[in-house]
Amino acid sequence: RSRSTEPRMKLLVTGGAGFIGSAVVRQAVAAGHAVVNLDVLAYSANLANVASVADSPLYAFEEADICDAERLGAIFETHRPDAVMHLAAESHVDRSIDGPMAFVRTNLVGTATLLEASRSYLKAHPDKAESFRFHHVSTDEVFGALGETGSFDEETPYDPNSPYSATKAGSDMLVRAWGETFKLPVVLTNCSNNYGPYQFPEKLIPVVVLNAVAGRPIPVYGAGANVRDWLHVEDHAAALLLVLQKGVLGETYCIGGNAERSNLQLVHAIC
Repeated sequence: RSRSTEPRMKLLVTGGAGFIGSAVVRQAVAAGHAVVNLDVLAYSANLANVASVADSPLYAFEEADICDAERLGAIFETHRPDAVMHLAAESHVDRSIDGPMAFVRTNLVGTATLLEASRSYLKAHPDKAESFRFHHVSTDEVFGALGETGSFDEETPYDPNSPYSATKAGSDMLVRAWGETFKLPVVLTNCSNNYGPYQFPEKLIPVVVLNAVAGRPIPVYGAGANVRDWLHVEDHAAALLLVLQKGVLGETYCIGGNAERSNLQLVHAIC
């Protein structure tokens, strides 16, 4: 694609230096979209994840906290995005047990602050209202545990059972409420467990791989019977960009890999 042509859309991607967010940033730039990467650069973020697009004229970076309303307002005014893709989140179950309030702050307060910033932006720029999208990226953890058979879908009742999944469930509800009450143009997605390049090494697949390569014991919870579906991060990013452009406002889309297996099966496969 010629660099002299106008970008197709300008996307504000929160958490764009993280694992999934960086995959979205890389794919969006490759597709010719302009991207503003908004990231607070917490422990699991790494700008090396987006080094391949950092020099592109379609890419910009803003170091900011999604709980900082004043900073968000300034970023919206500076960049005038056509859409928000909200991926910034605290996302590790064990960390949510050790320190739940960080999850409440980022996942609930941060999401609400971003929703309000988007609403103020559209009030100030009504010409953007028709085409604007707020895409909230969530997780299948909000549905609870998957049984030995079956799969989650858009009709599955919410059953969160950790501070992480509860705060993500709450953020989903906030987005739906802003869509209903304030007519903010929202779409939501709930994805299964991601894996792939640039994943932070505290997650299951990197832990298993690194320990196996080093000949160390591999930690498995209980009997390893927990069943999850696995989704490659690049497939997830492609699906997110598709939902952003084609999704029906107010709808929720489940994104999975049709790769359900127990943790123990996964560990044995990797070994």
